[in-house]
Amino acid sequence: MAQKPSIPKGTRDFSPTEVAKRNYIFSTIKEVFEVYGFQPIETPSFENSSTLMGKYGEEGDRLIFKILNSGDFLNKVDDNLLTSKDSNKITSKISEKALRYDLTVPFARYVVQHQNEIEFPFKRYQMQPVWRADRPQKGRFREFYQCDADVVGSKGLWQEVEFVQLYDAVFSKLKLIGTTIKLNNRKILAGIAEIIGAKDKLIDFTVALDKLDKIGAEGVTKEMLSKGISEEAIEKVQPLFNFNGSNQEKLNQLEALLTESEEGLQGVNDLRFVVDNIETLGLESANLDLDVTLARGLNYYTGAIYEVSAPNGVAMGSIGGGGRYDDLTGIFGLKDVSGVGISFGLDRIYLVLEELNLFDVVELPKPKVLFINFGEKEAGYCMKALVALRKNNIKSELYPEDAKMKKQMNYANRREIPFVVIVGSNEIENKNYTLKNMQTGDQQVCSLKELLEITL
Repeated sequence: MAQKPSIPKGTRDFSPTEVAKRNYIFSTIKEVFEVYGFQPIETPSFENSSTLMGKYGEEGDRLIFKILNSGDFLNKVDDNLLTSKDSNKITSKISEKALRYDLTVPFARYVVQHQNEIEFPFKRYQMQPVWRADRPQKGRFREFYQCDADVVGSKGLWQEVEFVQLYDAVFSKLKLIGTTIKLNNRKILAGIAEIIGAKDKLIDFTVALDKLDKIGAEGVTKEMLSKGISEEAIEKVQPLFNFNGSNQEKLNQLEALLTESEEGLQGVNDLRFVVDNIETLGLESANLDLDVTLARGLNYYTGAIYEVSAPNGVAMGSIGGGGRYDDLTGIFGLKDVSGVGISFGLDRIYLVLEELNLFDVVELPKPKVLFINFGEKEAGYCMKALVALRKNNIKSELYPEDAKMKKQMNYANRREIPFVVIVGSNEIENKNYTLKNMQTGDQQVCSLKELLEITL
């Protein structure tokens, strides 16, 4: 019995139509990346295990796909070690490489390895697949693409302004109107923790605050108290529970709240620079929202924090995010190289565009002209025309065999090919072509030159 075909859980096949839609998103993002001065790089699909392990925490390490060494990989493993069944120790002996978990760590490795060839500040983008041994579920896959852009080697805040503009430009081109670019700064969160005397409880405080829209002020207060944050400290941050108004009003509230924190005030100044310049320059279709509860990558980001949400009415998590990190390359020995980067969530963007019927502009991959095949002689005559059409970038193809006319016409209809060319002995003798418009049913005899003009 033949084996039933299948693919690993957490992976997907993509049809020609789906690939066309995904390529539309890829090409739009790529176009804007390059307009903003970013250069493409690519890194291998797998790295040395030592490059990846220990960079994502204990949970991340478990989700890295390890690659077995080639050959008899168990031969060099001590019998006692095998008997112990210690999977971590055994893995280190039989696997020296692993599939990349994200694009950030390989990028850090790239920067350090090629530091003498790179012109700093270095602006790079990467659009490649990554792999995670996560539990597959709706919207979560084991293989997916990341689309990242980063600038390393500069602490300038203008790049943080430009990333807001870049997000706006991409989503405007995709006709995804009304996205919200949320903005925060790690220094503000650190400043809040400082003034409430809870520097050691920064993560607990932030995690609780992040739930404000879900559980309300009372629920947040209860959670903070359960984490050992005092009532006095919570009282000091009460303004955050009603944190609303314009971005400028929010900045003024934060400035008043953080008067006793130098780091917190620096965060306010950094945010004010971005907000002021975006208000001056304007955005095409996105909204900029200062969100003090935003804390993604708290252990990673050191300055600006970004997160993009879909337009109102679309039930979807974040479709993009990023932030500033002051020591990305430090893990590989190159200290104090500041960077800032953003990422686009390709798969979620796809789902949002699908839900809002925004793929109408995508041209599906199909020929514009199909040549009917009546036999070797007729096909040879058609091939000469095919060469001319393809030189003029007209998508065209010859049906590969002299099947029944009905079968070939049905093929053209199913693929929604707009023109069919029919060539028989009369056409060959008179050196012309019969062109049929599949939408109107009209037929006309034309020369090769006329055929080119009509189908261009």
